[in-house]
Amino acid sequence: MAEVYNWQIGREMEYPYAESRPDRQWGAVFDINKCIACQTCTMSCKTTWTSGEGQEHMFWNNVETKPYGSYPLEWDKEILDRLGVQEWGSDGVYEGDTIFEANDIDWEEQVPDDDPGNFHGEGIEGYRPDDEDWTHPNMGEDEPAGESFESDTHIQEETHPMWFFYLPRVCNHCTFAGCAGACPVQAVYKRQDDGIVLIDEDSCQAMQECVRACPYGKSIFNREAGNSQKCVGCYPKVEQGQVPQCFENCLGKIRQHGWVNPRGEHDPSNPIDYLVHEVEVAKPLYPQLGLEPNVYYIPPINVPDDYLFQMFGPGVSEAKETYRAARRGDEEYRKLRGLLHLMGSTEWRIEEFEVTDEEAIGYDGSGSVVARVPMEEPQYERDRFDAENDVYRLDIT
Repeated sequence: MAEVYNWQIGREMEYPYAESRPDRQWGAVFDINKCIACQTCTMSCKTTWTSGEGQEHMFWNNVETKPYGSYPLEWDKEILDRLGVQEWGSDGVYEGDTIFEANDIDWEEQVPDDDPGNFHGEGIEGYRPDDEDWTHPNMGEDEPAGESFESDTHIQEETHPMWFFYLPRVCNHCTFAGCAGACPVQAVYKRQDDGIVLIDEDSCQAMQECVRACPYGKSIFNREAGNSQKCVGCYPKVEQGQVPQCFENCLGKIRQHGWVNPRGEHDPSNPIDYLVHEVEVAKPLYPQLGLEPNVYYIPPINVPDDYLFQMFGPGVSEAKETYRAARRGDEEYRKLRGLLHLMGSTEWRIEEFEVTDEEAIGYDGSGSVVARVPMEEPQYERDRFDAENDVYRLDIT
């Protein structure tokens, strides 16, 4: 059988094609703890990329309220139910089936050919959302889970008895993309220079196998155009050294764009590698699906671990504690705190960073400084009474 190594699940797995990693891999980290669901990212993407006919239902970027929100409707519940119980070993190795293994397909016998009628990827576990599943992008918004509050409750713990959190989502530009593995005519491809996954719309023959095989619901069919479309990673901006549109316009400054390397090949001066591999504070979304997604999330610290374990895999409790330590100001995680300050501080891609006594500094690919942020915000105190204007100030700092 065709086998590839997926470092996120700690083992080799089956996949329709031989392993072929790009020269560099587009990657991202989202700090969920800072997301306020303002949907500025959603609208900046919508107005840039999906304003045409047949794209009314498309949100290449969307923000869901978890645990009840999802777009398309119940995309996560659907694929998790299909895979059944998924077990992780104590060594962090995934012991269940990925979407490429669930149906016991011998991928060596499913060699793609020029006949689009031979659906070589039909053995990938997945489903095609119904039309009505795309009609409620804000389903479940701000609906909490957990136990009710007493009227006089003052919460001391960081894990709340009642909780929800916002999950911003774009295409994960997966290393082992389900959409690419399923396309009968190989219209979906991964760029070698940056790992961005694109659809050649001229080659697409509207079979919607990419829609069925993407467990994240990020390949969407356009009935007017007669082809599938998806997030393009803002490749025109990425090629110029800039961050994607939804990253640049994020009001909460929760997004960091850059390059991500496999574990064992990572660079600790690279912001994404540092967050994912060095301090292990950022986790992939449903790694057990087997796609090795390249968008990572810093788990929300107010949410129970059992829910987060299912969503982000092993290490979520440790990631939460690391984040808390950086937020508290523990000296051990001062470098992490500095990098978190750099998030969203520039429209340019930060490929290297350092933290000094006074500031965190971000550099682009040529080594030029593109961002500087202070480690401590300067404060100034003014006189409460302004004699010149004969007024009192309510805010003096």
